Amino acid sequence: VQLQAYGGGLVQAGGSLRLSCVASESTFDGYALGWFRQAPGKGREFVAGINWSSKFFDYANDVKGRVAISRDNDKHTGYLQMNNLQPEDTAVYYCAIGIWQQPLSRIPRQYTYWGQGTLVTVSS
Repeated sequence: VQLQAYGGGLVQAGGSLRLSCVASESTFDGYALGWFRQAPGKGREFVAGINWSSKFFDYANDVKGRVAISRDNDKHTGYLQMNNLQPEDTAVYYCAIGIWQQPLSRIPRQYTYWGQGTLVTVSS
């Protein structure tokens, strides 16, 4: 399965972006989807997760209330809506899919397929 993440860009603090993650095949539909980010000089960290049926969600504490993860299995696509972005949100954002559904995993190595990443830059 190939994943392609896009939608990043440069935005001012307080702005919004919607990231998309498009899968190459329907295998995507049965996997949990996670979004991660990696800021310069830091490790990859969990942002949000959603199970295959959109029944279960998980958000990192520092994005909760500002970020919404969703998916459309008919389109084999996942989304990350990010609002009220802040400079500390600047990072490369990655989507990934894995088998852990309940509870959703926050551990990068438990995700099997990864997208190439899309850069989000938030200016102050």
